Amino acid sequence: MDTRNTKEESKNFSKGENNYNRKNNKKPLYYKRSMCLSFRYAATGILKVIRTERSFRIQLVLGILAIVAGFLLKISVIEWIFIILIICIVLSLEMLNTSFELIIDMVTEEYKIIAEHIKDIAAGAVLVASITALIVGLIIFIPHIIMLFN
Repeated sequence: MDTRNTKEESKNFSKGENNYNRKNNKKPLYYKRSMCLSFRYAATGILKVIRTERSFRIQLVLGILAIVAGFLLKISVIEWIFIILIICIVLSLEMLNTSFELIIDMVTEEYKIIAEHIKDIAAGAVLVASITALIVGLIIFIPHIIMLFN
């Protein structure tokens, strides 16, 4: 077996060069695009999930409330790190959950138990992260609230 073509194609692929299938002119598996365009696609995805997913909007509002509470209670830098990280984890998992649901709905037309399991597990991941966020928020904010009333 001649591996020279494979190695050369691999080098070109890793350089980000266009890898069009010359036989049928299909779009490449990977192609270079501008960084601005990539950020635009990402922002479009975030806006779509905000517009279409009620649970994401709820999580987003709760995250904003946690940020406002952090400013009002003057939490420490370490506490800020935990708050921002947990907000990002919950929102990212919510977006992944939505993506899984959309992909499953796209590829399955009839009911399949495995599709239900995938959706339930992804939703469970969001729930675990949300409960963790609540616990972290209570651990951080309760001492500051107690100090306000003392």
